Amino acid sequence: MRVVSLLPSATEIVCALGLQKYLVGVSHECDYPAGVADLPSVTNTAIPKGLDSKAIDEKVRELLQTDAALYHLNVDALLALKPTHIVTQALCDVCAVSAAEVEDVACRLPGNPQVVNLEPMSLQQVLDTFTLIGSATQRESEAASVVQALQRRVDIVAERSAAIADKDRPRVAMLEWVDPLFNAGHWTPELVAMAGGIDCLGNLNQPSVGLSDNALHEAQPDVLFVALCGFDLSRTEQDLPLLERLPGWADLPCVRDERVYYTDGNAYFSRAGPRLVESLEVLAHALHPDVHPVSPSGETAKIW
Repeated sequence: MRVVSLLPSATEIVCALGLQKYLVGVSHECDYPAGVADLPSVTNTAIPKGLDSKAIDEKVRELLQTDAALYHLNVDALLALKPTHIVTQALCDVCAVSAAEVEDVACRLPGNPQVVNLEPMSLQQVLDTFTLIGSATQRESEAASVVQALQRRVDIVAERSAAIADKDRPRVAMLEWVDPLFNAGHWTPELVAMAGGIDCLGNLNQPSVGLSDNALHEAQPDVLFVALCGFDLSRTEQDLPLLERLPGWADLPCVRDERVYYTDGNAYFSRAGPRLVESLEVLAHALHPDVHPVSPSGETAKIW
């Protein structure tokens, strides 16, 4: 078996199922767990390095409007790896190589590799992708064990939150981009509810959408949680001051009460893999530290 993963979350799932030794190629963004970044990369991005957030957004919009690819698949590199399985996604054209391109290339590769396509919108669907990959790689029992362990952690958080009264559930604004503003979609509103909050910006199981600069002022969140898609902590810290330009920023409840949190958005929340459950635990502890303990890894959200 020779597995090529074209997105970071899939790489983490493959490794969680004990298949890291069969992983022969990854995307240029795969960086976890240790060792995977040393594998051959079969993708690259059309987004130049060094752009600020606004310029990145403008470049993405420009490419999408012209039907140009945001990511490129190195067919020669993929051919040399002789994969038996290629794991990709159809959830978001801004996140990875398009599924249609992967399917087209796979049809032309010798050996007819199996393409495993992931497109989860909810937490349950994320867990289902473990089962899907496990089935494709004959690791059904391993997948079942991993899913059971992750589900138990989810259930523990949900059980603790069930005892929180409605009046004690804060209004939470989740952001995945700040210039321009984007809410955090897909599974994130579900995580907020499980963690004991009320998402005042997101739409359950729907993609993230752009927001007006007045969105936070209109929502008046008790808590603001910033998890910028693809940005680690240091990169996120560069963008946080941009929030101060927003109308009524200083008067927001979350600012007055010093409840503006941020985390590594490259590792958590936007990655639909094992660490999505840890994202839930991190969020729950931030919202209700008296109810939810620190996550097992010790990861916590930072206060800005």
